[in-house]
Amino acid sequence: MPLSASLARGVAPTTPGTLHARTVTGELSAPPHQGLTVRFGRGEKPDVDLGVGVDDLRVSRRHGELTYLQGMWWLRNTGQQLVRLPRGRMMHLTTEPIPLATGYTPLFVKGSGYREHLVELYVAGHDDQGMVSRRRADTVRPETWSLDDDERLLLVVLGQRYLLYEEDPRPLTYRQAAERLAYLRPDAKWNERRIEFRVEAVRRRLHGTGFKYPLLHDKSEGRRPADNSLLHNLIRGLVESTTLVPPDLELMEDEENWPDSAL
Repeated sequence: MPLSASLARGVAPTTPGTLHARTVTGELSAPPHQGLTVRFGRGEKPDVDLGVGVDDLRVSRRHGELTYLQGMWWLRNTGQQLVRLPRGRMMHLTTEPIPLATGYTPLFVKGSGYREHLVELYVAGHDDQGMVSRRRADTVRPETWSLDDDERLLLVVLGQRYLLYEEDPRPLTYRQAAERLAYLRPDAKWNERRIEFRVEAVRRRLHGTGFKYPLLHDKSEGRRPADNSLLHNLIRGLVESTTLVPPDLELMEDEENWPDSAL
């Protein structure tokens, strides 16, 4: 039987708590029965229920298992290689089992060299409706953030490389931005100190509003890091949310006339 599409696209309506698992070699569904265990790895049945990395000797014959206990599926690494979860979380043979949240969870079994073998997991929730057609429904607009005219111009200047979709973009320095702004708005009295003040004000205003990336340093660190990671986070989040878009570059339409010292 051919494999279905990725579990990331959802599952058909079923009993809440049902576990769906999929690899390139097979797939299965398991009911939420107390004590039931599903095993995956390089081995064959009955040692494992789902094959993964079947041609990779770095993958253990029984590399991991999922057990339904107390209303949740618990993941445990039983193999010699690491298992990687979203956000870089790693599980070792000695790591305590962790519970799976409802919905989609991809995990990656470390293999030979740079190989990683994907195991897709999906725990059905009470509101799963499967692949419901929404072709005629209104598009959900991305959440954007309010900026005044000065803030928009400043952030476009600082983040122009992001709006040009350059590879691994970085913000301009405050000195570079001050030079450009002094040429674009000579009466606005932009300087490095004012730029720093306005950027910090935007970061503080958006902090705690559901912004995708951290905007303030952890005070427990005891000092302010000397990098520009927070400015990078701010611009990246504004571009990804379409708060800043490529047409905003028109705010710098006089760029071609900048003096060489401002380039």
